[in-house]
Amino acid sequence: MPYTPHTNEQIREMLDLIGLDKESDLFSSVPKELQISGINLPEGLDEFSTFEKFKAIAAKNVTNKTLFMGGGYYDHIVPSAVDALAGRSEFYTSYTPYQAEASQGTLQVLYEYQSMICELSGLDVSNASMYDGASALAESALMAVRITKRNKILIDGGINPTYIKVVQTYLSFRDIEFEVIDVENFKTNRQSVLDKIDESVAGYLFQNPNFFGTIDDFTDIIEKLHVHKALAVVSAYPISLGMLKDPASMGADIFCADGQCLGNYLNFGGPSFGMIATKEAYIRNLPGRIIGRTLDKDGNEIFVLTMQAREQHIRRHRATSNICSNQNLVAVRSTIFMSLLGKDGLADMANLCFSKASYLKEQLSNIDGVEILNKENTFNEFVISTPLSSDDFLDRLREKGFYAGINLANIDDSFKNQILVSVTEKRTKEQMDAFVSSIGDVL
Repeated sequence: MPYTPHTNEQIREMLDLIGLDKESDLFSSVPKELQISGINLPEGLDEFSTFEKFKAIAAKNVTNKTLFMGGGYYDHIVPSAVDALAGRSEFYTSYTPYQAEASQGTLQVLYEYQSMICELSGLDVSNASMYDGASALAESALMAVRITKRNKILIDGGINPTYIKVVQTYLSFRDIEFEVIDVENFKTNRQSVLDKIDESVAGYLFQNPNFFGTIDDFTDIIEKLHVHKALAVVSAYPISLGMLKDPASMGADIFCADGQCLGNYLNFGGPSFGMIATKEAYIRNLPGRIIGRTLDKDGNEIFVLTMQAREQHIRRHRATSNICSNQNLVAVRSTIFMSLLGKDGLADMANLCFSKASYLKEQLSNIDGVEILNKENTFNEFVISTPLSSDDFLDRLREKGFYAGINLANIDDSFKNQILVSVTEKRTKEQMDAFVSSIGDVL
């Protein structure tokens, strides 16, 4: 399709029709202080000068630090085959597969993706990806409200603080009551949660492992939720499911997560994708779309968009969501990643994360001045405190070649000198020992 710009005459005709003098009048509703008169751009460069310019800019990136940061995005191994296969034009340039006859490859890989998410979670059905982990959790909360026809959500304080803010934003405009239940010693305040479950609750949102790395078994809480016909919504770290009790085994009704850790790079925080899985009984309340497998008139196996419960596909009052962002390619990468790892590979990766984090946790506990704050079971993250201010501590470690963790004071003012440290399978014993030694030097 050729690009045909409007002529001056055509522009004048359109402006006259709507009663405007010039094109900028179209933006008269934008406050003056936000309007710009032009963009000060330099003259264009030729191809090779542009390449050199971008190489010089890229050289400013700091890539020689050892990473011990997590908090929702993790530095995992990405097999080269993921880049090679996802970079094929059939995947890399394809978009939403509305035309089934022309999109069988894309539809099939998304069908396989759904199947893998169901295996990962133990639940019956999955949609074909969401925008990210935060919006997936918010959409899960809305699912709980639709299914139970109640309007109260309980939110565990151990959920990623960014996710909590997104959920609150979603719920605030839907006349839905919500309550955040603070954690105690970086772990779910179990009794407080149990006391608040009653017939008014639509669902309880929790995270396992939680934002601070603490792992727990929520089976007893879920049992009480079900007694009161409320739903359990768990946000989980997909890698941890190679080792921990899966959502279905705990009795969860809805599982959601962020998929960055499954074959995707950190990429300065995005793009990523979200996932949702649930019980078959709730399939019509899933947002987004579902890929199905069927037979054509000649008996050949084909893949199709089975359900598309979004506003642009069905009547608005029947839509489950207005989520339209297509995270197709990122979900495809995760499918290739999970295929390469397999069930045993995922278990091995989870065990490496856990065992390496446990080793570092033990080594750090031997340093005078370092205190491990969540002493109970953790997966690959834990919280430490030191006598130094968090900013000073992190600055000194950065000078020694380490991004040592996340300053929790940047998330909540109530945290003092507390750092969230993360370990993945990529961290070697040599790196961890050097990290421990550097912390000893700093303190």
